[in-house]
Parts: sequence; C-alpha cells; structure tokens
Amino acid sequence: MQGMEELAHAKVNLFLRVLRQREDGFHEIETLMAPITLCDSLEIESANAFEFHCDEPGLAGDDNLVVRAACLFFSETNREPKVRLTLRKEIPQGAGLGGGSSDAAAALRGLNRFFDARLSRERLSTLAAQLGSDVSFFANETAASCSGRGEIVTAAALPAPLSLLLLKPEFGVPSSWAYSRWHAAREIADAIYQPQKFRDITFVNDLERSVFEKFVFLAQMKSWLLEQPEVGAALMSGSGSTIFAVLRPNADGDLVAKRAKFALDSQLWSYVCETI
Repeated sequence: MQGMEELAHAKVNLFLRVLRQREDGFHEIETLMAPITLCDSLEIESANAFEFHCDEPGLAGDDNLVVRAACLFFSETNREPKVRLTLRKEIPQGAGLGGGSSDAAAALRGLNRFFDARLSRERLSTLAAQLGSDVSFFANETAASCSGRGEIVTAAALPAPLSLLLLKPEFGVPSSWAYSRWHAAREIADAIYQPQKFRDITFVNDLERSVFEKFVFLAQMKSWLLEQPEVGAALMSGSGSTIFAVLRPNADGDLVAKRAKFALDSQLWSYVCETI
C-alpha cells in the first residue's frame, strides 16, 4: 500500500460521574462519550525506517502517544517498522476533547489496515487500554458508555446527532490535576453543577467542581452559554478546558460563537460540529 489517511475524531463527555479513587491511583468513573466531527488526521506511508512527523513541533517527540502506539503495534505483530507517520492537528491540547488518545487509537487502527495485520477490534481495544484510559473508547469509533478508569467500553446509541458549539480559552487544564482535586471539591453545592436534561440525555460532569473552583472563567463561560436562547444544555467536556453547548434545532452556532467572543474573550477558540 502506497499511503493512506486515518482520521482521529475528538470526543465530548455527555455525562461524567466520578465514583471513587482506586488503589492504583486512577479514579473509578462512569461516562457517556460521543465522537464528534472535529478531527486530527494521520497520514501513513511506506518508508525505509520508522519516521514520525507532526505539524505542531512541540508534539513531534518520541513521547507522543502515536509513537507509543506504533511501537506497541509493531511489537504485537512482529513487523518491521518501515513506515512514515505524519500527524496533522486540529484538536487543541488540554481541552478535554481526547486529542492525544484519539491520535493513538488512529495509529493502531491505521497501522492494522496499512499492514493488513487483521488484529480484531477486541485485540485493538486491549492494546489501546495499555496506552491510556480513553484510548479504548477511540478504538471503537462509536458513542459508548465507559466505566472502570475508562477502559471498559460498551457501545451506546444516541437518540440523534447533536449539534454542538465548542468554546475553549487559551489555557488548558491538566487531567491529572483535575482528578487530584475531585475529592476535596466534590461537596461544593451550586446550581451550575446540577444535571441538565435535554434531548433525552442528562448532562452532568463531576469534575466541574474542582476545575471551576480554580478556573472561574470556565464557570462564567458555562453560565453565559446557558443564558443563550439557542442553547439547550452546556457542560465542560472531560477535565476541560472546553465548554460545549448543545444547540437547539436550527440554531446558528457560528453566531453564538461570535457573541461569546464579544461578551467573554475575543481570543476564544470555537468550533461548530456534530456528534457522530
């Protein structure tokens, strides 16, 4: 095969419950995640040796999850790593959208196809779980309920595609920090954290308390979105810093984004998309 492209879709957490901290240091969670149309792309080509390139230079090192996924694939299949991987980023970092995990899953899926290795979806999911808590979800390319530390994945059907507006400030939120603060902040009571019912889905995120306590601007973003007539629900995705709005039918997400930049921060990153 000369070359191929594998898409790495971002995700949003439609709900996220944190149940307890586990003895292994991870947290036991229950979450409903959905892939969205925002995506990175991974180009796979034949080469004389292994090469990895990324259009964001800071992500081009050997610690990138794409490189780790490739090493795992070649170790599993005993194939020579004669391939060039080129990652093109659209998903922002530190956003709670799963960009790095999705890139890793795309590498596993794409290399499996490129080399015709015929690893089963179940085997790919097992390999994915070794790379990170969310990678198993992305290996399956469908909405899913996830439990354990996120690696136990059960496919789920959404009632219909959701139209979303994603808003992210210039700063990111480290996932490990957000989870480390969960226990101390879990009893904070405020109407902004209450579950929202829209389109037969209950939107809630237990990490908002710990994140909003430090990053107050994210709470302001969510509150502002909930005041907009086009918005049916608003929630932080994962550990942030993206806040997404679920748009009502026929709403103009670009218009809401323009209003948000005027009212909140002219430097906000925005993206209008749908669940897949």
